[in-house]
Amino acid sequence: MKILSKIIAVSAMASAMFFTTDLKAQTLTEKKFSFSLGAETGMPTGVARLGTTFSLGATGQFQYGVTNKFGLTFTAGGDHYFPKKNPQTGERYGSYGEIPVRIGVKEFFLPNVYVAAQGGLAWEKLESGWADFHRRNLTGGIGYATKHLDFSVRYEDYYMKDYHSGLVGLRVAYGFGL
Repeated sequence: MKILSKIIAVSAMASAMFFTTDLKAQTLTEKKFSFSLGAETGMPTGVARLGTTFSLGATGQFQYGVTNKFGLTFTAGGDHYFPKKNPQTGERYGSYGEIPVRIGVKEFFLPNVYVAAQGGLAWEKLESGWADFHRRNLTGGIGYATKHLDFSVRYEDYYMKDYHSGLVGLRVAYGFGL
């Protein structure tokens, strides 16, 4: 219920932002590349919520405009998950990070408003070193973009056989043409 309240609050904030800004419509520049640097935060889901409280991260995203409304994306970055205390021992669980690399698509369906979907792989970095496995990573979200700013809300899922973890996250990015 707590996560649902936060999702509703973020949605209300995003809706207010959509209707109170007076900016020119953002579409992709056809046959041009752009790059954005983003800061991210999120609430863990799945197995991740059992031992962590929230995540912080950063990403870089290349984008190529196939048309003025449809683009291809390549994203890489990292998320750090902050640990909770173990109720049995009183000690903190180990913190860890996810390093995802994804390709995807972005479609503007209204002026400034888009949906995005990405897929790729993620590697886990534990306090003791790199995990000896990788996971598949799927992401879907909705966003609002201006000429330089990009705000998005997304669901991200890291999975392998019988294991799902992820986050509901918010990305704020600054972008520029290349």
